[in-house]
Amino acid sequence: MTSLESTLDALKLHFGDRLSTTEAVREHHGHDMSRQPTRLPDAVVYAESEDEVARVVSACFEAGIPVTPFAAGSSMEGHTIPLKGGISLDLTRMNQIVQVNHEDFDVQVQAGVTRKQLDAHIRDTGLFFPIDPGADASIGGMASTRASGTTAVRYGTMRENVLALRVVTPQGKIITTGRRTKKSSTGYDLTKLYVGAEGTLGVITEVTVKLHPIPETIASAVCAFETMRGAVEAVVATIQSGIPVARIEFLDEVAVEAANRHAGLTLKLAPTLFLEFHGSPRWVEEQSNTVREIADEFGGSDFEWSTRTEDRERLWKARHETIYSNRTLRPGCKAFTTDVCVPISRLAEAVLAAREDIDNSFVIGKIIGHVGDGNFHVGYLIKPEIPEELAEAERLAERLYQRAIDMGGTFSGEHGIGISKLKYLRREHGDAIDMMNAIKAAIDPKGIMNPGKLGQVE
Repeated sequence: MTSLESTLDALKLHFGDRLSTTEAVREHHGHDMSRQPTRLPDAVVYAESEDEVARVVSACFEAGIPVTPFAAGSSMEGHTIPLKGGISLDLTRMNQIVQVNHEDFDVQVQAGVTRKQLDAHIRDTGLFFPIDPGADASIGGMASTRASGTTAVRYGTMRENVLALRVVTPQGKIITTGRRTKKSSTGYDLTKLYVGAEGTLGVITEVTVKLHPIPETIASAVCAFETMRGAVEAVVATIQSGIPVARIEFLDEVAVEAANRHAGLTLKLAPTLFLEFHGSPRWVEEQSNTVREIADEFGGSDFEWSTRTEDRERLWKARHETIYSNRTLRPGCKAFTTDVCVPISRLAEAVLAAREDIDNSFVIGKIIGHVGDGNFHVGYLIKPEIPEELAEAERLAERLYQRAIDMGGTFSGEHGIGISKLKYLRREHGDAIDMMNAIKAAIDPKGIMNPGKLGQVE
């Protein structure tokens, strides 16, 4: 009997039918929303408590068996794909809201709680959790991938909104990083180390995040532009004017067409900004009028805004479902979706260059972005089984990444690294990669945590 078989037999005594080796369950845990091919784990274990996570990880450390944390499976770069097999540790049943501290504007949740579940739970307190990556991702997964989204321009990313974590280390020990206070100057900042570690240094079991008051008034706006440059330069001018816009999203003509087809919208086929403003009724109106004036200077037209909840929800639903709208442009395609982030002063240059690359290629592509913080996404609509199309998307993506790095930016603003971008990490970080590898080796000497990802670059 192998060490894997004996370990699974021992865990089966405790977990019973919550340890599965059936192909259907393993297949579900062998892929995410990325373009990466499915890789099956040897088994899936459904943990229901922190102690059970520690039990699994401790047994796997002893036997040298890989462990890959899994929850919503909504990552975009292959983070949860178990490259080396082993156990996929499913945290979806760890979905309890531990404690809402409404007077302190924070909440403690188990890692499997999803962002929509959290917002529904705290709505009556007058508070909300602002990080919105689009998918109904788990809070633990969002911390692990350092997620952000449409509201990052106003409220920041998970990096700014996570106060503390509980983590099971590769040896099966349980540690707490951080405190509920707004600041601390004690010790290494282990919270920041684990936020964005992509499950390679341990398993996040509990997260304490900041909450924010629900704004008195929320208004959304749509504005079409004559040119892409005009739309992006209007964004830059808005940010440089110090207007605290809550969301400012860009869609090029291709993305607008897809949104119209998928969501039944009737937007003008032109480069378009979706915006959202938070505050008092008077403050929201002032912000909206100021941005309207800026948009006019850069060729914006048909500026329309609304405070009606149903209008706002329909607009943002169309934006968030843009990945599903791809099929309306090319049935049967799969989006080779990626993102970069550049200094705001280089944003127009970067977006226009990305669009020019697509226009000079034979693949269909679209650009959207959380452009208020310099982050934008490019989706190449390809059929990965056609080698020429996959190779062309890889070529275009590499040009996109290198250009962003040359501009002083990053080749991933929010998707993270996972599998898809691992080979580009040294281009951005240089010899700092050696330190990352050393941290991984020190914390996880047997390399069992999500192997083949961060910390094992070469």
